[in-house]
Amino acid sequence: MFVRLLTLIFLCWCFVSSESEVITCSKIVAFPNRADNISITDFGAVGDGVTLNTKAFTEAIYNIQHLPREGGTLLYVPPGVYLTQPFNLTSHLTLYLAAGAVIKATQDSSNWPLIAPLPSYGRGRELPGGRYMSFIHGDGLHDVVITGENGTIDGHGDVWWKMWRQRTLQFTRPNLVEFVNSSDIIISNVIFKNSPFWNIHPVYCSNVVVRFVSILAPRDSPNTDGIDPDSSSNVCIEDSYISTGDDLVAVKSGWDEYGIAYGRPSSDITVRRVSGSSPFAGIAIGSETSGGVENVVAEHINLYNMGIGLHIKTNSGRGGYIRNVTMSHVYIEEARRGIKISGDVGDHPDDRFDPNALPIVKGVTIKNVWGVKVLQAGLIQGVKNSPFTEVCLYDINLHDGVTGPRTPPWKCSDVFGFANLVNPSPCSELITHQPGSCAA
Repeated sequence: MFVRLLTLIFLCWCFVSSESEVITCSKIVAFPNRADNISITDFGAVGDGVTLNTKAFTEAIYNIQHLPREGGTLLYVPPGVYLTQPFNLTSHLTLYLAAGAVIKATQDSSNWPLIAPLPSYGRGRELPGGRYMSFIHGDGLHDVVITGENGTIDGHGDVWWKMWRQRTLQFTRPNLVEFVNSSDIIISNVIFKNSPFWNIHPVYCSNVVVRFVSILAPRDSPNTDGIDPDSSSNVCIEDSYISTGDDLVAVKSGWDEYGIAYGRPSSDITVRRVSGSSPFAGIAIGSETSGGVENVVAEHINLYNMGIGLHIKTNSGRGGYIRNVTMSHVYIEEARRGIKISGDVGDHPDDRFDPNALPIVKGVTIKNVWGVKVLQAGLIQGVKNSPFTEVCLYDINLHDGVTGPRTPPWKCSDVFGFANLVNPSPCSELITHQPGSCAA
C-alpha cells in the first residue's frame, strides 16, 4: 500500500511540473520503489509524546541494515508523536511520515552523542572541538529518502537556543538532518521544525533533491539556516517554504585553511520556486567557501520581511572561489538591503588562517529582480588586491515604497562589471557598456 502511495505522489509531481523541470531533477536522482514495508510500531514504538522511542528507531534501522531486502525498505511512521534521541539512518531506506506523524527530539542534551568535527571546518562551527550529532544522521549512505504526507520532524530546539543565549554550550549545536559522504538522497513532503542549529545539511554529498518541504523556526532562533548544501554537487532544491532565524538557503564549502586543504567544492546547485522570510538572507553563498563554489542557479524566488534578499559573502583568509552564479526572477518585499556581494563577512576558526588567501569572485549575474520596501538597494564590496569581476546586473528595480530610492542607493568598491536597466542607478564601477563576459 505504501509503495503505491509513494508512486502516486511522484506521478502527481510529474503532472504539476513542466516536463523540463521534471527531467532536470530526475537526472539528479530517481524516486525509488521499495519492495518491503515495515512500521516503527512493529518495534514497540508508542506515539504518545511521552514514551522514549530511541530503542525502536535503532532496532528498526538495524533490522533494515542487516536484513536487506531487494529494492530497499520503507519504514512507516504512523500518526502520533514519537519522542526519541538522535538516531542514524542506513542505505536503501525510505523514512515515511504519515499525516499527523511527528518524530520529536528529546530535550535531554546531556546524553546527546558527540561526533568529530568536519575536516573542511577543522572544529565545530560554533566552538572548538567536536560537535553534537544531528538529530537524524546519515554517514556514507546511498539511496535514502525522507518523505511522507507532510508529517513533521521536530528538533525541540528551544533548549539549545537557550544554552546558546546563556553561553553555556560546550560544543556546537546539532543540525536537524545531516547527510555526510552520501549520495542519491531525496527529502520531500515533510515539515522540519525548531532545529537546534542548521536544518538540512548535506555535506560531501552528491545527487541530492529537496522538494516540497516546509522549514519553520522562530525568527529569533539563532543560526537556524534552512538548507545548506556544503561541499556537495548536483543538488536540486525546489518548491519549498522556509521561515527561520537565519539564511533560507546557504551554499558552503569549508572554512578557511581547513576548507582549502580539504578542497571539495560545491557545484551544480539549483534552487527554484523557494519562498520565505528571515532576518538574514534569502539566497546566500558563503560565507564558508574555501573549497570553492561554482555553477549555481537560483530562480523564481519570493522573499518577504528579509534582512538581505540576495547575499554572496566571503572574506580575506577564505581563499577558494565563487564563480558562474546566476540569480533571476526574484521578488523581494520589505528588506533592509536588496542585494549584497561582500568580501568582509564571516569569522575565522582560529588564528592559523592565511590572511593572504584571497577569494576569487568572478562571473555573477543577477537579473529580473523586483523589490518594494527595500531600504537600501545594494552593496558590492570586493576584496582589496582581489576585486570581484564580471558582476553583471540586468533589469533590477528596488524601491523603498515610501519616498522613492534612498541616497546613496548603491555602494561599491573593488568590483568590475556591467549594469543595464538598474533602478536606482548603480554605482559607477558597473559600466554601461556590456562586455562579452556579461551576455544576458
